[in-house]
Amino acid sequence: MLKDGHECAPPLPEFLLEAQALLAKSEDCLSHLHLIRNDEEAINCLLASLLCLAQTAARHSISPLAEFALHIHGVLKRTAHPVDLNDPILDALKSCLTLMAWQLELIDPHNGQLNLDDSEQALLINELTDQVAQNCTCAYPSCTH
Repeated sequence: MLKDGHECAPPLPEFLLEAQALLAKSEDCLSHLHLIRNDEEAINCLLASLLCLAQTAARHSISPLAEFALHIHGVLKRTAHPVDLNDPILDALKSCLTLMAWQLELIDPHNGQLNLDDSEQALLINELTDQVAQNCTCAYPSCTH
């Protein structure tokens, strides 16, 4: 779709459908990881879904959701070694995805605004970061954070 020679972002209802599908895919990957821990295909799927969700939200200027998804992606990607996705990490990820689902529900369907206090996001990111750091320290003594 072009407007004044520039590509426009798809309308908000399409974004909401796409974001919900990406979140559902992330949740499916997480459920798979609860069954088959550290499955590389499921981890890559989760990371790709989070990154795509962040990019899609950013295109629609829904910064809180974009930044949250990108931050989760970054926490999982920045370790020097592959992280062992143990139960505490998977639980922290589940909490993050649950908050994202609520955030999608709170997006104003008319103007795309998501007005919220980001303290819960920060709390969940810190929890996930702490769990990943503890795992990295225990499993890989030479790992740097």
